[in-house]
Amino acid sequence: MQCPFCGHRESKVIDSRHSDSSSIRRRRECEQCKRRFTTYEKIEMAPLMVIKKDSNREIFDRGKIKYGIIKACEKRPVSNEDIEKLVHDIEINIKSKYSGEVESKVIGEMVMDGLKELDEVAYIRFASVYRQFKDRSTFVSELQNIITEKDD
Repeated sequence: MQCPFCGHRESKVIDSRHSDSSSIRRRRECEQCKRRFTTYEKIEMAPLMVIKKDSNREIFDRGKIKYGIIKACEKRPVSNEDIEKLVHDIEINIKSKYSGEVESKVIGEMVMDGLKELDEVAYIRFASVYRQFKDRSTFVSELQNIITEKDD
């Protein structure tokens, strides 16, 4: 590992700890200048590809999920921790069930299921965009479904 201070290529590991589920934090000391620095090692896996509605493929991006959830929860009493937990749960669920490719509609359904539990108004906001409600009757129908589920 190259020292960020002097550029020397030799360093020794002083301490190693697991940072999260997929990375290791290492504290290192340069053998030449004796300064210490921290490195993080992440497990690199093959990227998960998302198959879009138009059959194009793109790399899975948790940021897009988070952005959609944040927009749906705007001006609602939903904490950042709740949003982050939902995004994390969806990401873990996707990565545990799908190894190479996943359809965007699967991700959208997971987001809607999570939002339905988190905040019904945010769910309706997300569903109206995701399902592309064309008129108010479709919107009212979805509201009726939520009311019926809640009464059961």
